[in-house]
Amino acid sequence: MRRLIVEASPGVVAPMRIALLPGAGHTPEDFVREGFAEAVCARGLALDLEFVAPDMKHLLDRSVLESLEREVVAPARAVGCRSLWLGGVSLGGYIALAYAQRRPADLNGLCLLAPYLGNRMITGEIARAGGVRSWCPGTISDDDEERRIWSFIRSLPAPGVTIGLGVGRRDRFRDGQGLLADALPARAVNVVSGGHEWPVWRQLWELFLDGLAYGGPLHAGTPGD
Repeated sequence: MRRLIVEASPGVVAPMRIALLPGAGHTPEDFVREGFAEAVCARGLALDLEFVAPDMKHLLDRSVLESLEREVVAPARAVGCRSLWLGGVSLGGYIALAYAQRRPADLNGLCLLAPYLGNRMITGEIARAGGVRSWCPGTISDDDEERRIWSFIRSLPAPGVTIGLGVGRRDRFRDGQGLLADALPARAVNVVSGGHEWPVWRQLWELFLDGLAYGGPLHAGTPGD
C-alpha cells in the first residue's frame, strides 16, 4: 500500500490526521495536484494528511481493510495521533465505510466525498423500503459487504465516530448518497452543484475544512437539492 504523507509542521505529529483514499483509477498524487493539501495549508490547520493507494484487487477479499489497519491506522496511533479520520472520494469513500463498519473503535470520524455506496439493487431496495431507517436488512452473510455497510449506516450514529458527507447534485451515485444523507444530521451534509469530478470534490473538501477552521468537525450544510 503506497502512502503519501503531508505534515502540517514537518517533524511534528499534528493532533488530527485524515487518511484519504482515491477512487478507482486515481492516485494519491491526484489529491496533491487538485489542491487538497494546499487547502489545509491556506487555513493554517494543525492537520496531517495521508493520501493512500490501496490495492483495489484485494477489496473483495477484504485484505485491503487489514492493510489499512496495519499500514495506516496502527502507525498513526503509534506516533501519537489523537484524532484519526478516514475518508475518500468515490470508491475510496466506500472502502472507508467498509473499514468503519468492521472496526469503528479505530476511528474518530469519516470524511466521505461523493462516495460510491453500492449497486442499484441494494440502494433501490432501501429506497423502496422508505429509507435506511425503515429498511430491514435481514440476515447478512459475512461476504455481503454492501449490505453490511448499509446496516452500519442504519445504526448511525456510531459511538465516537463523526461523519461528514459531501455530494454534488448531479453526481451519478446521487441516489445512494441521498439515502445516506437522510440518515445523518443536516449539519453533517454539504451539497454543491456539479457531478462526479475533481472540481466538485475539491469544493466539498474546502467546505469540510471550513468546519474545522471554525472550531467544529463539520461545516453546516444543507441536505438535499
